[in-house]
Amino acid sequence: MKRPRVFFYVQHLLGIGHLARASRVAAAIANKGCAVTMVTGGLPVPGFPGPGVMSVTLPPVQASTAGFSGLADQDGNTVDEHFLNARRDDLLSAFKAASPDVVIIEAFPFGRRQMRFELLPLLDAIRNASPRPKLYTSVRDILQEKKKPGRDQETVALLEKHFDGVLVHGDPNFVRLEETFPLAEALADKITYTGLVAPAPPPAPAERFDIIVSAGGGAVGRELIGTSIEAARMVATDRRWCLIAGPNLPEEDFIAARAQTPANVELVRFRRDFPSLLREAELSISQAGYNTVCDLLVTGCRSIVVPFTTGGETEQSERAERLERLGLAISLPEDGLNAERLADAITRSLSKPKPSAQGLDLDGAQRTARLICEAFSLPSA
Repeated sequence: MKRPRVFFYVQHLLGIGHLARASRVAAAIANKGCAVTMVTGGLPVPGFPGPGVMSVTLPPVQASTAGFSGLADQDGNTVDEHFLNARRDDLLSAFKAASPDVVIIEAFPFGRRQMRFELLPLLDAIRNASPRPKLYTSVRDILQEKKKPGRDQETVALLEKHFDGVLVHGDPNFVRLEETFPLAEALADKITYTGLVAPAPPPAPAERFDIIVSAGGGAVGRELIGTSIEAARMVATDRRWCLIAGPNLPEEDFIAARAQTPANVELVRFRRDFPSLLREAELSISQAGYNTVCDLLVTGCRSIVVPFTTGGETEQSERAERLERLGLAISLPEDGLNAERLADAITRSLSKPKPSAQGLDLDGAQRTARLICEAFSLPSA
């Protein structure tokens, strides 16, 4: 029997959360015996998509602003029509070369409207292929609140016309799709909850830190890093801190932050052993991105979350509020965050026992892989 071929498209525009989650799912599918081609279109990130997956890299684009308005190339220049047409052609060529049995598109059409210039032609190519591959969209559990009328209806129309299923990477006991996408009932027959795409419990770290501060990809983490450095001078001065700035924090900001760190604070760009560090840490301070929260749930680390809300973003604040209601985190607003408020939250958090994951389903990558296997009668154990 031939190996089923899976074509997985993911576009990260600002942070690396979409890429990290999709890479984890792609690896699980590959481990089940599928040949996975992963197409990425954002700025390159070392270590992704990972071993066992064939990688196709499109000419990279990123968000022009933190509010996701417009596209820029890797040097920050606004892209023109010639650039976009060439990228579209590269994507269509990669699809033809892969000749997949299954296509997974991350986020679209719920998000990534900026990529319609290449994704709508891809949908047409999928529909016209013979044999036609199955088509799924892969989405996180909480969606960005739509501000423009008609967007949700447009999403439903595309899903009904082109897609075989909607893979929601979440636990319905934590949040259901209809809570952030009001027309979900129209898609009820297509929706499958996979569970949260969390990592396996990590091994013990080679070194231990008491407090871990992480800024995700780092593109919008400058204020969190700076405020944490100030707070480290006020509380937990006898604790060892590790500040993970992220690969996308501008170099001048990284250098400036490093010059301000006290002796008990280590500032780094990236730590591959981040989940392991959380396992032994007393406290995590971070944004409320999907992947970071999954790491927190797996490791049971105390946490303070500062959800990203720039440009009208609502997804992280929704997740943070739910975590706080379950007693899994302390949530602080991004607007008005200062060292005094953060120091107070640190003191309160360290006085509490470590939380548990409340029985949430964290097996999303493996369940997604089993779903793909079942479509081709492959062993899924």
